[in-house]
Amino acid sequence: MTDLVFEISAISDNPGRVTVKAKNFSMIIDEPPSLGGTDQGPNPMEYLLASLAGCLNVVGHIVASEMKINIEKLSIEISGNLNPDKLFGKESNDRAGFKSINVVMNISTDADIEKLKKWVEEVEKRCPVTDNLRNPTKVNIEFRKTE
Repeated sequence: MTDLVFEISAISDNPGRVTVKAKNFSMIIDEPPSLGGTDQGPNPMEYLLASLAGCLNVVGHIVASEMKINIEKLSIEISGNLNPDKLFGKESNDRAGFKSINVVMNISTDADIEKLKKWVEEVEKRCPVTDNLRNPTKVNIEFRKTE
């Protein structure tokens, strides 16, 4: 199968807020006032956690269908701990990103525990966002000076 390409574009509205275009959708990413924003949307780290939830949801349903698991209800709770020192230019032994991300998938189903253990293993293995968070991904950042 050929690679799928996903693209977005973003325009800075102010130092704490950016408007992102993805396909025909517009998203506002904004920091709370304590971080220089106006709190008109989730911040970048919240969007990262939200994208993980979205991916786990899609892959979870795909895998459940393949395994003949009937999902009556699925909710996902995700939290992450981040030390902001590096963000603000302070010395820290912590990384700039999340130290850890904790996911709880609450599933209402008639499947037994053993089948659900296999289900979550397969979901973890196949979720692209989980893969990007767990493994280094080459990120190329360049600039173009405009007039």
